[in-house]
Formats: sequence, structure tokens, C-alpha cells
Amino acid sequence: MTDRDRPGDLTIPAHERVYRTLRARVMHGAIAPGAHLTLRGIAAEFDVSMTPARESVRRLIAEGALKLSGSGRVSTPELTNERIEELAAIRALIEPELASRALPRAHFALIERMQAINDLISEMIQRRDAVGYVRTNFEFHRTLYLRAQAPAMLALLETVWLQAGPTMRMLHERLQTREAPRTHVNIIANLRAGDEPGLRLAVRTDATRGLRNLVN
Repeated sequence: MTDRDRPGDLTIPAHERVYRTLRARVMHGAIAPGAHLTLRGIAAEFDVSMTPARESVRRLIAEGALKLSGSGRVSTPELTNERIEELAAIRALIEPELASRALPRAHFALIERMQAINDLISEMIQRRDAVGYVRTNFEFHRTLYLRAQAPAMLALLETVWLQAGPTMRMLHERLQTREAPRTHVNIIANLRAGDEPGLRLAVRTDATRGLRNLVN
């Protein structure tokens, strides 16, 4: 096996493959807050040399998905109360705006797609699949926000999601969620009605309520 990629993904350089996989794991909460990673362990898992492992970690540190301690130890960040409040505030600013911009393009097929994703969220909850829950929750929102055609705002938001991923999983497990968020139902209802103020409120509530439940 070379440092390019495994069969089926031969066009993707090794460092990009490692980066994408680790990024998705962090965003979806597959790695717990404060978990330690080593370059040697990453290189061994992905069957690559230290160079692509180091480059992938460097990019994730720059995005805030990983942190580097003074001793050189790499880990996922453990969010303080202040940091959780900050991320919630950023989401409260960006997500309602993205939803508002997406509303004129929220056609029937899009709304049905979001309903299907919300049903899948309920399935993940029944399976007690915390990582699946976080992943499909982000997919629900991203499906709508892509229609905003605002790539710069969406890129900023995905960085926030990336930093919050491990904590979102911890929130799901702490609250012992039993059903898909009621706010998702409100988001879909306001999309169907074309109600922009109602949509903004539903999105803002959904974006902030969960994270702030973690504040001690």
C-alpha cells in the first residue's frame, strides 16, 4: 500500500484522505473531548508515512478541531463554559441568516429531503447511535444552508461545527435524547409556510439551546 490511497480512491492524496477522515470523525463526535492522538498512531491506522499524518494534523489544528499542547501532545479540545457560549453565539448569528437566504429556494423536494433526514435522526436515537445522531443532525442543517448560496458563511459555520462536534456528542449522551428535536419540526413547518421570522426563530433556538445545556 502506498501513500496515495486505498483501492477505489487512488486519485486522492494520502494527506487529503487522512485529513477528511479525521475531520469527519471530530465533527461527528466520533472522538471524545480531550482524547489524545499520536502521529505514529494515525500513520499506522491509515497505512501512510509520518508526512501525510503530520500535514493532516497541522490542518486540523489550524481549524481548531485539534489542539497542540506545550509538550507537543495532540488532542481534541475540551470546551470551557466560555467557549461553549461563544460557539452558541456564533451559531445564533450565522445560522438564521443562512436559513433566511435559503428560504426563497426551499422547494418541495428540499423540504421533503429534510423531513427524511429528520426521520433518520429519530432512527439514530432509537439505535442509541450518538455519532450517527450528530452526523445526521449536521446533515439536516447543511442541506438547508447549501440553498443559501453563501459559501463563505457556510465555511465559517462548518468550522464552528467542527470545534463543537465532540461536545455535541457528549450533550446527546448527557441529555439521553429520546426523539428528534422539536425545533426541527418547527424549522420544517416554517419552511413550508414561507415564514421567515418564524424560521429565523426556530433555527436560532435549535442552534443555541443544545450547547447551552452543557454550561455548568
